[in-house]
Amino acid sequence: MTGDRERDAAAPPTGDRPPVLVDVMCGKLATYLRICGYDAAYALDRGVEADDRLRSLAAAEGRVLLTRDRDLAECAPSGDPAADAVLLTERDVVDQLGELAAAGFPVELADEPTRCGACNGPVERVASPETDGSPVDRPDYVPDDVGSRRPGWRCADCGQWFWKGGHWDDVAERLDDL
Repeated sequence: MTGDRERDAAAPPTGDRPPVLVDVMCGKLATYLRICGYDAAYALDRGVEADDRLRSLAAAEGRVLLTRDRDLAECAPSGDPAADAVLLTERDVVDQLGELAAAGFPVELADEPTRCGACNGPVERVASPETDGSPVDRPDYVPDDVGSRRPGWRCADCGQWFWKGGHWDDVAERLDDL
């Protein structure tokens, strides 16, 4: 989506993060988009690989289809690939994010996580034990200060915990380069 090539998708309204369906060829992209605040369904998480099922799922859920498959992108649900699909040409996830940014999709970290990077479920702020008096059942791998001195979140669907640590900083650095 660079150079003289016609854009493969209409730009979403500024600040809007449309729900997306990420094709099986772009699995890492789903995780990054979730960290950026997108409702990013991943085809393999849904057990969907066939092109016709991907198109149907995207249409049924009102999702923009993100794919590296030219034929799939050209046969978007409405027949208008500019409205329903983005054809990505790059293999590297950071380059794919650059393509999305060039197409007008916001690609920056959300102020606070809203989606689980693993399952796409909504995340909830972890209550501080000091404020509500109830203990927070915290797995051993979660730092002791999550929920008390620094913000933490837990996925409402799969239970995974999140906090702004080294990984958050690494993703922010990669996105800053776009």
